[in-house]
Amino acid sequence: MPGTRIVEPGLDGHDRGATATARAPCDTGYEVIGTDPHRAPEQMVATVVAEDAPVLGRSVLSGAHLTIAQKVINLTVPQDAVDVRVLVGDIIPDIDIPTLETADIHAVSTPGADMGQILETTDRLYAAPNQTLEPTC
Repeated sequence: MPGTRIVEPGLDGHDRGATATARAPCDTGYEVIGTDPHRAPEQMVATVVAEDAPVLGRSVLSGAHLTIAQKVINLTVPQDAVDVRVLVGDIIPDIDIPTLETADIHAVSTPGADMGQILETTDRLYAAPNQTLEPTC
């Protein structure tokens, strides 16, 4: 199976959301590669490029999800990684989801998403590398 990079940017020190979100794809055969929770966006994208991972999942509880998500997307261009699918999850206000989607975030997972929804989203991210996806979580 292709590798998914699950990273926690480390602004808030919590990696529980990323760990929980990685569990379902891992249990169903996806290669899930976790990283140190204290990674800057530059490190997240560099790691995804080095590992040739098609999906980057990131979790943040600090409220900086809009800023970090945009920075991650912007960093994919010079590293020739625009085909990497980005999943953002954790406590994200509903009002911010359209902004994330406009910023080319491919999927958003919020509290209450069950593991089945997370797995469905992961499957969709792998199955449709060049298509815009409707959010499911």
